[in-house]
Amino acid sequence: MTQPAHLPYGGIPTFARAPLVTPGGDWQADVAALGIPFDIALGFRPGARFAPRALREASLRSVPPFTGLDGVTRLSGVTFADAGDVILPSLEPELARQRISAAAESVRDRCSLPVFLGGDHSVTFPILRAFAGVPDLHVVQLDAHLDFTDTRNDTRFSNSSPFRRACEALPNLVHITTVGLRGLRFDPEAVSAARSRGHTLMPMVDVSSDLPGVLARLPRGKNVYLSVDVDGFDPSVIPGTSSPEPDGLTYAQGMRILAETARHNTIVGLDVVELAPNLDPTGRSELLMARLIMETLCAVDEFGSAQPGWTR
Repeated sequence: MTQPAHLPYGGIPTFARAPLVTPGGDWQADVAALGIPFDIALGFRPGARFAPRALREASLRSVPPFTGLDGVTRLSGVTFADAGDVILPSLEPELARQRISAAAESVRDRCSLPVFLGGDHSVTFPILRAFAGVPDLHVVQLDAHLDFTDTRNDTRFSNSSPFRRACEALPNLVHITTVGLRGLRFDPEAVSAARSRGHTLMPMVDVSSDLPGVLARLPRGKNVYLSVDVDGFDPSVIPGTSSPEPDGLTYAQGMRILAETARHNTIVGLDVVELAPNLDPTGRSELLMARLIMETLCAVDEFGSAQPGWTR
């Protein structure tokens, strides 16, 4: 007799009901989640520290495998693990970055595709240090903001600077494609530095006017790390974020970009950052972002010829 399954509001909320493990434990999985409850590098409203727990709870509504209207079953046989949260010091950011890098490296060693639940966007830099051995690494970033600033308010490690620090530290990080850029304020030096390095900057107006053209400019045949800043989405879709910008991505547009990236590349990692569930009393922000993670994994599964290592 099989054990009855919990309804979404019952049981212990691990990510997608995966077994709870530790980053350095004796386990292997196709997909593993690691929470990074860190938000002291924000420039505006805090709350991203609460996102890993909220995303886990929201993920209980979408536990694989999934059979769609087309009759295709996705994520069948794909194994999951939840590596818990990085234990972070509250006011020691350098020590926090060291622990994030160490935990991310341990999780990478034990799974094919790690999923990082942030946290503000500053955590992407120490996460990316765990990918220093990946050749020809590309990043596809969904974001309203460039996050390539050298310093902000005399701070070099804020959520405005993760990709600047990563490019300085990682010779293997060869290209960044940022989609969804918009807003009134951009750092001219950061824009110039990104363009001089050859990065691809696609503003939201391009997505709105020519989505096929945007999709055609995404990487092909590369090792890609996906970084999803939830403020890349329109605040009418995802209101729970520190620095919302109007006229952003719809859910459908964001998924088209992520699925197209998965179709043509090897996805080596995924993070979701800047989700502040305390700023959305409806709870829909975390529900939609948990769904987006699952749909991205479904896209990776569907185009599995580009994803070595799946045990399915």
